[in-house]
Amino acid sequence: MYWYYLLAVVVIGIDQLTKWIIVKNMELYEQITVMKDFFYITSHRNTGAAWGILEGQMIFFYIITVVVIIGVVYYMQKFGKDSILLAVSLSLILGGAIGNFIDRLFRQEVVDFLDFIIFGYDFPIFNVADSALTVGVILVLIATFLDEKRKGKTAK
Repeated sequence: MYWYYLLAVVVIGIDQLTKWIIVKNMELYEQITVMKDFFYITSHRNTGAAWGILEGQMIFFYIITVVVIIGVVYYMQKFGKDSILLAVSLSLILGGAIGNFIDRLFRQEVVDFLDFIIFGYDFPIFNVADSALTVGVILVLIATFLDEKRKGKTAK
């Protein structure tokens, strides 16, 4: 019944495992070419949020993350049973939020390593938790759109 919590745990596990591999096997700023001029594994640390914004504001991130986790769990309990898409999206958000929270709590920084250059733009380096958060938010938007569309059809 609560399989979506298991999905969040899997995201956390993959996130933490990949970060551990990077920390143990690469020097900070070391780079491994996967696909030249497109994809690199780059050992990087971030004390802020996306694109390094709010750098060093750990207390702020602790508070925001706890609020997000409480909100996500609430919505999972309330609506997760009714929509598989919403349950999956919230699971990804939960796993991603906790994955980066673990880093901030124990390292005082987030380990990033996925480094892409897309159409000449060097995209900010990110990690599995960031990916899960991004996909989760996109899926929440899709689930909300589909739910509103469904409600609109039944109201006519």
